[in-house]
Amino acid sequence: MRKIRRGDEVVVTSGRNKGQRGRVRVNLLDRDRVVIEGVNIVKKHVKRGRARQAGIVEVEAALHVSNVLLICPNCGQPARVGVRPSAAGKNERYCKKCDQTVARPDA
Repeated sequence: MRKIRRGDEVVVTSGRNKGQRGRVRVNLLDRDRVVIEGVNIVKKHVKRGRARQAGIVEVEAALHVSNVLLICPNCGQPARVGVRPSAAGKNERYCKKCDQTVARPDA
């Protein structure tokens, strides 16, 4: 089970974007990276395509998962996330600060 999922609100803990907050847009599981809305904006040179113009565009680049912390929806603070079995026998994520279950972002 992944501790950071698409739709979670996170805060960046290190790098040039330290302190910025946003929602996880894409979770790149194979590379342990996440793309966060409005964070880590880089300029990319794009070639002219069939339906787009050439030029320099600003896109969101991926950050490593270890550089972000989940913002707990219960206590509202950045916290580490743990995984434990629930009463139903499935795994659930929980906040290590307030010990409350972290609900699925889409639920």
